[in-house]
Amino acid sequence: MDLKSTFYRDWSQDLRPAWYACWPIARTGFMLVIRRKLFWILLAIAAFAFLFMFAMIYAKFQIVSQAPGFARFVDGVLQGASGKGEAYREFMLAQSTVTMLILVFGSAMLIGNDMREGGLTFYLSRRINRWHYVIGKLLAIGLLISLTTTIPALILFAEYGYLSETMDYYGENTGILVGIVGYGAVLSVTLSLLVVAMASWLQKTVPLVMSFACLFFLLPTIGRILQRTYDNRYWNLLGLWHDIWIVGTWCFGIDLKNDATHLIPAVLIVVSICVISLIAIIPKVRAVRVVQ
Repeated sequence: MDLKSTFYRDWSQDLRPAWYACWPIARTGFMLVIRRKLFWILLAIAAFAFLFMFAMIYAKFQIVSQAPGFARFVDGVLQGASGKGEAYREFMLAQSTVTMLILVFGSAMLIGNDMREGGLTFYLSRRINRWHYVIGKLLAIGLLISLTTTIPALILFAEYGYLSETMDYYGENTGILVGIVGYGAVLSVTLSLLVVAMASWLQKTVPLVMSFACLFFLLPTIGRILQRTYDNRYWNLLGLWHDIWIVGTWCFGIDLKNDATHLIPAVLIVVSICVISLIAIIPKVRAVRVVQ
């Protein structure tokens, strides 16, 4: 049989390592989420904070260029446009609520549907192993988190340096750049593992919403009540956002002041959540029957 008549094309390129399979899984999952209207509604809400800070930075430089003597006054009024590490840290923290909503919406679609409707069996029937699937889903969720936190913060950092009189801002504030990337990495890794673990066990949207509400709203509220009752700031460590915020503050090199003694406990809590989440993922993925 003539192979040309069957439109057969042999593979002439080098074969890639099996770990490259993680990226198509991540890309497919990411595209699946961004095609939904609800995602764009949530992203638009997240964009309000970004556009507001973007406009504040621009307004600051316009005012300072017209009246240089008001530079310090403008910094005091527009604290979010100060260009310091605290401004970027607080911006990334302010995105936490919308980020959580996107994660609830995305996790049920990316993980829950695969578990309930046999999507995981389809993936594993191909020439990939379970870790390729897990890492691909983690990358997809990490991209969603970066889309509302790390990437906007990097754009704001680039804008501030571009509008400065010289490019020295970039060279003098490499610590801020490291802080943005570090804080974003802590957010992405911790929340991705947690989301995949919770979605693989709960699967449906309503239980995920309830669980996220307990973890990110109820526990921090209980912590604040206990902190005021017993006058002990360690109770604030019940809030995962607070723990990640402490680790992120350390990444920026900012003085933690009253929370300085909480750094090691916060790091231990964040690492423990990552380890427990990873352990929780393993049995759910291994339980799926693979058909080759």
